[in-house]
Amino acid sequence: MSNVRTNVHFQRGSLLYEQGRYADAVGELRLQLGQEAEDSLTHGLLALCLAEQEQYDAATEHAQRAIHLAPDEAFGHYTLAQVMLRRNRFPEAQQAIVEAIRLNPYEADYFAILASLHLRGSRPNEALEAANRGLAIEPEHTLSTNLRAQALVRLGDRSGAAATMGQALGRRPDDAYTHANQGWTLLHQQQPDKALVHFREALRLDPGMEWARAGIVEAMKARNFVYRWMLAYFLWMARLSPQVRWILVIGALFGSQVIGRMAAQNPPLAPYLHALLYAYFAFVLMSWLSPSLFNLLLRFSQFGRYALSPDQMRGANVLAACVMATLLCLAAAIWTGNELLFYCTLMFALLSLPASAIYVCDSGWPRQVMALTTGALLLAVLFLVGVSLTPVRAFPTTLLPLAKAVYQYLPYAMLASQFAANYLAGVTPRK
Repeated sequence: MSNVRTNVHFQRGSLLYEQGRYADAVGELRLQLGQEAEDSLTHGLLALCLAEQEQYDAATEHAQRAIHLAPDEAFGHYTLAQVMLRRNRFPEAQQAIVEAIRLNPYEADYFAILASLHLRGSRPNEALEAANRGLAIEPEHTLSTNLRAQALVRLGDRSGAAATMGQALGRRPDDAYTHANQGWTLLHQQQPDKALVHFREALRLDPGMEWARAGIVEAMKARNFVYRWMLAYFLWMARLSPQVRWILVIGALFGSQVIGRMAAQNPPLAPYLHALLYAYFAFVLMSWLSPSLFNLLLRFSQFGRYALSPDQMRGANVLAACVMATLLCLAAAIWTGNELLFYCTLMFALLSLPASAIYVCDSGWPRQVMALTTGALLLAVLFLVGVSLTPVRAFPTTLLPLAKAVYQYLPYAMLASQFAANYLAGVTPRK
């Protein structure tokens, strides 16, 4: 963007882009293209404006046009990287920004984009290196400083992250992104009250910042002692690579089976081993349910409901419906003494696990798959409720094998749905 431009439409478009008035900027830049249709710089800036308005196909077209017109200019590749990043197409974004850096290795913004991509790919060492290269070019570059702090947090260097954020806030005390980043750094240090101060300041400076709003929700929940330790576990897991996280989950599952066999073979040790297993399963259950459960508590608090996002509010409502269904089924089971209804009560309780994961998954096909999975499990539970309420004489014998199969395999389906939820929650659909 170092080229000097005299065209009034381009100047206005550039200024409007800097002010965040993207729709107005698009109008001016289109007028510029009406005069100079082969202007690669205008095509690139227009691509950035369109990406901000989520017009991704048009943004991609203009970014590619900018590259076609000036393949040896770094800015076109940078704009394509930005567009691909917004579209969650991370390999394409990295390829584009690497090419931009090859053409112009003296632009701190380019290294900041590369650091961001490395963080998204759970590569904190590479992210730290890219952020440091950006800071070597521009020592006070705000985005590179923030990304350096995030990389240090992922690497477990909390003191280094705190020092980096202190420098960033000293230079830019009115930067919303820096305050939000400091809030998350403090959450990693289990200081939710101090984190709240920075999240609130970030929202004061930028009321639409979703990252800061999400931080406020986590900080409010972390005031609870139980959730504070669960959040520490979640943040620790987030610092690990996806492969390591799956190894830990599968390893813990096999470990619980080994402990179960040891308990069966060693009766004197069985009470202690069973206690260990119960503690493990309680922890697993809390790790699956605690985010939605504490969102539900905030849902009914005086101030918490205003901090929840629409998706978090919907997730809390779904969990509340599962809790109500569980209680109603339990009341019916106690009233009638029907053993199958007691079983259905347990299934309704387990249904809260996949149901609470629906709005944790990103919108698009991951959320749709999770919703369909939960719906199928709900139909299975309702089928068993219908079986339990149908007199034996009136029950069709043709449905008896199906009822037995549902009864036998439903708990395994509930467990499998949670593994599916863990996978789907980590999927970022392309746009």
